[in-house]
Amino acid sequence: MVRFTTSIRKSITTANKKISIQEYLEKVGTFSDDDYGRLVRKQFQDIEGASELAMLVAPTDEELEQLKRAVAIMTPAERENADGLSDEQVERIAADARIDPANLAIFINGYAIYRKRVS
Repeated sequence: MVRFTTSIRKSITTANKKISIQEYLEKVGTFSDDDYGRLVRKQFQDIEGASELAMLVAPTDEELEQLKRAVAIMTPAERENADGLSDEQVERIAADARIDPANLAIFINGYAIYRKRVS
């Protein structure tokens, strides 16, 4: 009985662990440019063919590379508190990384929601 309880406690602790921005980036990249990812993006397309919100489920290789650049140039403090970055900070990071600020904002907001949901 003790083993079972300890095992459950470990599972709960692991499930409630707040992941880092780097871990979230890996999670977001799971279906990057694969057949399943393309199917998901197609389902989220608007009448103009854009599917920005699907980026959190299945980013293109280009979007994923942009997000990697942005996370790479963040300071340790920005990475640690990425779920609390201001709009101005997100815009500055996007400009410094030379990436689309809208995609970075979607990614950061998705991370903030994910962390709040897990906690």
